[in-house]
Amino acid sequence: MGGDITTALEPHEIARIRGGRRAAVTVAVLELHLRGAVGAGRAGTMQAAGPADGRIRAPLTRAVHASLYRPAGLRQLLDRQGVRTALAELGRELTAAGLLRGFPPGRTRAGRRLMKELRDRHPLPIRRSGLSAEDKLLLVAVHGDAALTGLAPRFAREAGLVGRGGTTERELRQSWGGGGGGFGCGTV
Repeated sequence: MGGDITTALEPHEIARIRGGRRAAVTVAVLELHLRGAVGAGRAGTMQAAGPADGRIRAPLTRAVHASLYRPAGLRQLLDRQGVRTALAELGRELTAAGLLRGFPPGRTRAGRRLMKELRDRHPLPIRRSGLSAEDKLLLVAVHGDAALTGLAPRFAREAGLVGRGGTTERELRQSWGGGGGGFGCGTV
């Protein structure tokens, strides 16, 4: 992350500064979707849809793809070990770069200034046509759900990235034959 910090940052790093862990993972998922490696599963989940191509170098994006060995909602994805490890490392790097604080958690003055500069330089587009995948990732990193629902509305909704379409692991277990009626082992 040397040199001019605004050109050195990847979209998932910008998203982490703007909106935290969820935002960073959302941008990583969108990158994989735009490359055809992740698709929407059933009931507001995501799943691997193909191999991640060799151009994906970011540890977080690789960890997200590897963690989608079985369908997961955003909450489950955030809890999977590989993703947690990659997010922790990303947080350490951004803290060392002076863009995030460790305690209390949040952006530093430099991080706030960077986000304001990026929002001013990259406003939300009126139309989504003509945007490259990199442009879409940057806009979602900078503007969050407003850009996501405008640039990839169907995937965002079906994958449970926005709205109430997401699901919890408990709900997934029941849909896979956990029953739900009567008493089971360890229930009160």
